Amino acid sequence: MIDSQNKTDQHAVYVQKMFNRIAQRYDLMNFLMTAGQDSHWRRDVIQLAHIPADGLILDIGAGTGDLSQEALHQHSGCQPIAADFTLEMMRVGRRNTSNRILWSAADATHLPFEDQIFDAVISGFLLRNVTDLPMALSEQYRVLKTGGRLVCLDTTKPKPNLFTPLVSFHLNTAIPLLGKLIVGDGEAYTYLPQSTQQFLYAEELAEKLNQAHFKQVAFKRTMFGTIAIHWGVK
Repeated sequence: MIDSQNKTDQHAVYVQKMFNRIAQRYDLMNFLMTAGQDSHWRRDVIQLAHIPADGLILDIGAGTGDLSQEALHQHSGCQPIAADFTLEMMRVGRRNTSNRILWSAADATHLPFEDQIFDAVISGFLLRNVTDLPMALSEQYRVLKTGGRLVCLDTTKPKPNLFTPLVSFHLNTAIPLLGKLIVGDGEAYTYLPQSTQQFLYAEELAEKLNQAHFKQVAFKRTMFGTIAIHWGVK
């Protein structure tokens, strides 16, 4: 049990340090890796969140705050709280996003917020990196109001198809090379594709949402099956 906890803690520290290293070029790399599609996915996340005009929303694993910024773009009266456990990512976000976004240091598995206070909880590329997925989902369920929505954008393990060789080349060759050239950190951009391939199929993540007591759970895939947006209602 102790060894398992140590491995969990070591993974969390590794992920935190990695995102601190790549924070300055994180948004640029997302744009390049996704051929600019990441902005469309963020738009879809906010539309699916059904945020009230003056809603309070939690953007967990917010990184540089792009989802919170999109929430303000679509719902100017809402109040986003962008929460992350990587200080450098939040520093970059505070420089580049609206001063109306509130920032909070937070661990996704132990959220520092009261029960049932958020109208929506959103995340982008968080869940595959958390050390305890059931706990992270349980925490998001806890802080949501009844009737509130969780919407999460993340990578998903792609099913074999006609594009599998192209997807494999992109994940295992193109992305690490871009990471080395643009960020100077090939290791980080080797980990990120690997975490995609080791993460759950979209159907499996949907079942995790069901197990966390979310209702009306659904998802849609994009980017040759490597990206999925899931949603559910408390």
